[in-house]
Amino acid sequence: MTSRGLLDLIICRIPGLSVRERVTLCTKFEKEDEIAILFREDIEKILGRPVSRRPWTMDAVRREAEKDAAAARMRGMTWVSCVSPGYPPLVREIYDPPAVLFYRGKLPDPGRPAVAVVGTRRPSPGAAAAAFDMARYLGRRGIPVVSGLALGIDAMAHRGNLEGGVPGAAVLGSGVDEIYPASNRPLARRILEAGGALISEYPPGTPPRPWRFPARNRIISALARGTVIVQAPEKSGALLTAAFALEQGRDLWVAAAGLDSAGTAKLAADGAGVLHSACSILREWNMDGGAEDGGDTAVHPDGADIPRREFPGGKDLAFSLARALDIEIEGT
Repeated sequence: MTSRGLLDLIICRIPGLSVRERVTLCTKFEKEDEIAILFREDIEKILGRPVSRRPWTMDAVRREAEKDAAAARMRGMTWVSCVSPGYPPLVREIYDPPAVLFYRGKLPDPGRPAVAVVGTRRPSPGAAAAAFDMARYLGRRGIPVVSGLALGIDAMAHRGNLEGGVPGAAVLGSGVDEIYPASNRPLARRILEAGGALISEYPPGTPPRPWRFPARNRIISALARGTVIVQAPEKSGALLTAAFALEQGRDLWVAAAGLDSAGTAKLAADGAGVLHSACSILREWNMDGGAEDGGDTAVHPDGADIPRREFPGGKDLAFSLARALDIEIEGT
């Protein structure tokens, strides 16, 4: 438990509040006793509006917070408030930072730039291979990847980063003890075992719901210095991540391998940079990106080395990874 006791967990459990209102309460109070003695009417007076149509009491909210604390201890989770020094500084600076971040593992090093790599759950073979290659290249140069642990592009990006030697971070649209999809539980375990993090703004036990995933996308982009949209159809949630990245003042690129999708192509037409290789990111950041990786090899799931393909190729690698890792991609 933090020095603030249950304060932040209590704030997370007060019903009917917006993200910014929870931040307001986090900044106003320093100890749980200061808020635990208040009534609903006191909270409404502070915020200047009724906060929920359904009845609730602070005692009931505190009991929920106590359950959250017990669940966190049992499941190896912790949390950090937006007013605490350990809160990721890049996330704190956005318009609507989560009042509290729950996590398992180790939060990304704020001194090391990260890249968000996201895209469709049903990628083409070339886009799937591009996500893996790009994330692996970044990992080999010490750059962590942030993504959403979804099927398709997200999963390939996480796996590539792990293959490159960096665990990165996965941001969930559920509690960090509610891994979704269930098929990615082994991948989540690998991220933690390698020293990475599972992150969420939702308390323990929060199930995945469709409306929670768009909200988590702002955290994915906020944690990174730049975002790569590998492949995105016209209505892909990855396009929302791109919008958040631009709103937050982050760099934005699309992968050349995904330009056959309408959403990715539109981003490129609107001015997003087009990446044929991840080394372009390091060059833009004035980091040592090295050569174009022309002599690299890609690691086949059965352990054999196979020649590395240039973007937007890599279909054989993508199909092999899909079969070995049970990933659904178009054409398999």
